[in-house]
Amino acid sequence: MKQTIVLALLAAGTLGMVSAQAADVRVMAANCAYCHGPDGKSQGPIPSLAGLDKGYFIQQMKDFKSGERPSVVMQKHALGYTEEECRKLAEWFAAVK
Repeated sequence: MKQTIVLALLAAGTLGMVSAQAADVRVMAANCAYCHGPDGKSQGPIPSLAGLDKGYFIQQMKDFKSGERPSVVMQKHALGYTEEECRKLAEWFAAVK
C-alpha cells in the first residue's frame, strides 16, 4: 500500500514537472504572438514562425543575438533567451501546423 502511494506521488510529481515545462514554453511563445500572430501564424508582413525548421529558427535567433541579422526589436528579444529556451521555442513553433 505504501509503495503504491509513493509511486503515485512520484508519477504525479513527474507529470507536474512536464506540465510546468510545457507551460513555460507556451508563455515564451505567447510573447512572440504580438508581432508574429497567435501560435506564430502571422497575418501581416512580419514572418510567421509556425512550422519553421528548428535549426533555421535557432540560427536566426543566434544571428539576431550577435547582430549578424540586424533588427533592433528582435535583437532585444533574442538576447533575453538562453540557448535552451531558443531550442524549446524552436521545437514549439516547428510543431505548429
